[in-house]
Amino acid sequence: MAHLKQQFIKVLSSIEPGDDKTNAPEAHRLVRDALEADSKLAEYGVSPVLIGSYKRSVSIRRIKDVDVFVRLAEVPGDVTSKGILDRFFKVLHAEFGTDADGHRRTKRQDRSLQVSFPEYDLYVDAVPARPYGDGTWEIPQKGDGNEWVRTNPDGLTELSSTMNANHDGYYVPTVKLLRQTRRALLSQKKPGGFFIEMAAYQAFASGTVSGDDQAEYYVSALREVSRIVSDFVSHNIAVPDPTLRGRTIRIRATDDELDTARTRFAEAATSAEAALDEEDAGKAALAFQKLLGKNGDGDLVFPMPPGFNEDGSKKASAITPGARVVPAGKRTFG
Repeated sequence: MAHLKQQFIKVLSSIEPGDDKTNAPEAHRLVRDALEADSKLAEYGVSPVLIGSYKRSVSIRRIKDVDVFVRLAEVPGDVTSKGILDRFFKVLHAEFGTDADGHRRTKRQDRSLQVSFPEYDLYVDAVPARPYGDGTWEIPQKGDGNEWVRTNPDGLTELSSTMNANHDGYYVPTVKLLRQTRRALLSQKKPGGFFIEMAAYQAFASGTVSGDDQAEYYVSALREVSRIVSDFVSHNIAVPDPTLRGRTIRIRATDDELDTARTRFAEAATSAEAALDEEDAGKAALAFQKLLGKNGDGDLVFPMPPGFNEDGSKKASAITPGARVVPAGKRTFG
């Protein structure tokens, strides 16, 4: 069986965010400082914190967006979600203005304000939130009225940390590998990495994911995630939100996008299982290489093991097995 332990270690290194590890916190700080400096938001008890895949340590190279959860603990009940978003836009546009091409850096979205950082090639999504009353929060719902929807990002961070500890540190890297697989398999943006992460959490929570090394965890999780995606697409079986009892994960994807995801993940799970059982390390590496594709820098992330060419064939040996004479060198030393 080809477990290729060293190659999986190198994969995880290849998909780890690079300069983004410095740029993302700095972009967050700049947005946070602008919001905290506003007198009206200060009255509302503004307190921004990082959330999202970066916060949960499951982001992969490259980080294109950073989620900032802007808690407003003292916001009055009569302040509408539209009013909050309007205030955010006013503050952030005043701070960040336009880019070198004259385009506004602050863009209003359904439930957040997106600020571009061209120098870092990433965005910050600032999401306003008000207390729900039980330790969870509400964020603006899609629309122009005063609709809010519950969320619990802090709870998800805690759950992810606990799941990782329960699986001897394999949960977080496995999620990263599954996110990378989604990127390699799907040219489309939807369903996104968050949906795959939540499917992975459900897979781990079900008790069906296990292994003795990273290869086994990856293949086991990929099979179960494939089943969950298939159930979601074919039978409308929703993926639970682990932070809110009775709630499910919502995604935006067309029927064609979902059908493509179902097919590709099913094929990927079968390919991964075959690769794990493959005795030829070169053939196994080729299969894993296809499944994991390239990172955000355009580099293949799964390297060939020593002794194999890039096409998976074994390198020719300078010494014929069983030969009695070893070719002589130049007889020089040092």
